[in-house]
Amino acid sequence: MPMYTADAAQAWLPQDIGDLVTRPVTQESVAITAAGSIRASEDANSYRVPLVAADPTAAWTAEGAEITATDAQFDEVADTFHKLAGLTIISRELAEDTSPDAAQQVGFGLARDIARKLDAAFFGSRGASTLQPLGLADLTGTNTIDAGAAWGNADPFTEAVYAAEGEGAALSAFVANPVDALALSSIKEQTGSNKALLQPDATQANRRLVAGVPLLTSPAVAPGTVWGIPGAGRVVIVIRDDVRLEISREAYFSSDRVGVKATLRATFLYPHELAIQEISLTP
Repeated sequence: MPMYTADAAQAWLPQDIGDLVTRPVTQESVAITAAGSIRASEDANSYRVPLVAADPTAAWTAEGAEITATDAQFDEVADTFHKLAGLTIISRELAEDTSPDAAQQVGFGLARDIARKLDAAFFGSRGASTLQPLGLADLTGTNTIDAGAAWGNADPFTEAVYAAEGEGAALSAFVANPVDALALSSIKEQTGSNKALLQPDATQANRRLVAGVPLLTSPAVAPGTVWGIPGAGRVVIVIRDDVRLEISREAYFSSDRVGVKATLRATFLYPHELAIQEISLTP
C-alpha cells in the first residue's frame, strides 16, 4: 500500500526532533557472521568452487621398483546467483517533506529485511523452488548428531567439534534458535554447580561459548536444531551485488509518487557438506 504524509509519524515531518533511532536495530546477517562471505566479480553470472574429490596416493616402494601412478579426482560445486528484492511506493510529499529522509529510511528497512530473508534461506529449505539458493536443510551430506529429548549437557557440541576436526575442519560458530539458546543458558556445568554451561567469551562482550565455539542465535533456525558451521571455505556465501538501494521518480510519474527498491544477488555453496554439523533434539 502506498505511503503518504497523513500516515507518517510526526517525528518524520519537519520539526525539532532528536537523532533518528532506527527500529528495529539494524541486524547483520547471522549466516554471514557465522560463515563469512566473499564478493564475486561484477561480470559473473554464476560462481564455481573447484574441489579435489580424491588425492593421488603414495605407497611404500622397494628400491628400483616401478612407482605406481595414481590420479587425483577433481570436481566442483557451482550455482547461479539468486536475487532478493523489495519495492515500496511513497508519495512525493512524504519523500520531500520528511526529515530524516523517509525514502532513504524505507530503503534501509528493505535492506534489513533482505538480511533477514538471507538468513531464512540459508538456515531453511528452498523446497521445490529454484528462486533461492539451497539452504542447510536441503543438504543430505551433513553430519547429524542426536542430542536426545532435551538439552542436558555439552556432549553433543563436543561431539560436533571433533566430528568437524575429523574432516579436517574447525567450527567457526554454532547457530541456534533463541528458544534453544535460552534453554542452553539455563543448564549448569554439573549438578549442584552454579556455573553455566555457556561461558562468556573473554575476547568479545555479550558473546557466549559452548565447547569453546561461539554460539550465535537466529530466529531463522528451526527450534530443536543447532547448526555447527565450519570455517575456511567449507561453506561459501557469495555476494554478487551487495544490497543496492535505488530511488526512482520516473516509474510512477503520473501519480506523483516515488518508488524505493532494494536488491541483493547472492548464492550459497557447500564444498564440504560432511564438515557441517546438525545437532537435533529427538522429537
